[in-house]
Amino acid sequence: MLDRIQAFLQTLTSPHSSDEFAPDDPRVAFVALCFQVMEADGNVSDKEQKKFRELVRQRFDLSQPRLKALIEAGHEAGNEAVDYYRFTSDLRRHLVNEEDRVELLGILWDIVYADGQRNEIEDHVIWRIADLLGVSARDRVLQRQQAAARLAGADATGGDGKES
Repeated sequence: MLDRIQAFLQTLTSPHSSDEFAPDDPRVAFVALCFQVMEADGNVSDKEQKKFRELVRQRFDLSQPRLKALIEAGHEAGNEAVDYYRFTSDLRRHLVNEEDRVELLGILWDIVYADGQRNEIEDHVIWRIADLLGVSARDRVLQRQQAAARLAGADATGGDGKES
């Protein structure tokens, strides 16, 4: 019985498998915030999911299994969260310059606009995240406008960057 207890304690203190991410990993925080934004209006569209996966794949150079593990870790963390503070504080520690935090908001707005619409709940979620990240209202609004312009540009070119 003592051997079983020791084995159990060793599993608690042993390093995690390569597919797991630490709870305070900023990548998990980023993905969790993306899920918070996508799920804010109660409707996660296929377009939002596609845009989200595309943005995460671009931002983090991970193999497909690691990318899937990151998305699962972020989704689980987001489901367990009671607020945004945990994620924004992790990100503030890692995104030390303001430009990176502003860029993060731009990514969140791109997810909001992926389905062609935004609503007041999504606005509120991003406003709270921006506030916790220390991003000014001016920068938040500029990022929203730029995301809307990117969507309009993608629509004008058929979404592939080429004129229709």
